[in-house]
Amino acid sequence: MKKYVSVFVFIIIGIIGCINVSAFTRNGNGNLKLITSEKINITVMEAPILVIENGPIQKIVDDIQWFGQASVRIQASGKFIYIDPYLVTDKEPAELIFITHSHGDHFSIDDIKKIVNNNTKIYAPKDCCQKLISEGIVNCKEVVPGQTLNIDGIKVKVVPAYNIVKNFHPKEKKFVGYVLTVGGVKIYHPGDTERIPEMKDIKCDIAFMPLGQTYTMQNVEEAANAVLDVQAKFAIPIHYGMYEGAASDAQLFKDLLKDKVTVVIKECKNPLQH
Repeated sequence: MKKYVSVFVFIIIGIIGCINVSAFTRNGNGNLKLITSEKINITVMEAPILVIENGPIQKIVDDIQWFGQASVRIQASGKFIYIDPYLVTDKEPAELIFITHSHGDHFSIDDIKKIVNNNTKIYAPKDCCQKLISEGIVNCKEVVPGQTLNIDGIKVKVVPAYNIVKNFHPKEKKFVGYVLTVGGVKIYHPGDTERIPEMKDIKCDIAFMPLGQTYTMQNVEEAANAVLDVQAKFAIPIHYGMYEGAASDAQLFKDLLKDKVTVVIKECKNPLQH
């Protein structure tokens, strides 16, 4: 499809070139326009150009499953990757599991057992690995903020996650988030965090962002600004609608980022979600 769209654009450009085109510009909606010497504006494509540029990113976004809270499944490069699996309803076996910290809605041994097999690789803070090993799940490697890993061709940057104002996730606990680079697409899962200074050093294509305002962000505006900090193209709100936050927060998040970032509000089929 991408190939055909590109060919279509070049054909249109060639045709319009015959009428003495002098410049390209974009209209207020970000659509590509041509300006002729006769001062006639012609819209080549009604869809924003990023629809063409972001094909591989869009595919990953479409395939993401959200189970509630911070629990997500990413399907990319032929792998099922789970982050903070919790109340998992789709039991596709995991190639990779990443845990951000030991709180019960992020680190659920029962849910990990649903999706783990002998080939699954797990990455988690030290206390989580210790608990998994005690349960007979031995293929767990400890992580700390600042690490960079290469796992089966997937680059992983382990980043900090902590509260600044609140005290539910102290920095000294060394809780983590992750930036995964899968097939050239960078995906940021921040874990439980407020908007922290380290976010300005992160660049990603897809950002999950917690909207709960009890344990993570101060408010929805802070979450939206965190997305702008990491320069995401797509943002997916998480960590709302179960123990804190509501669907209206996700809509506000989308409204705040309108014309800046494409926000995709994922459907969660978990019965506890509201």
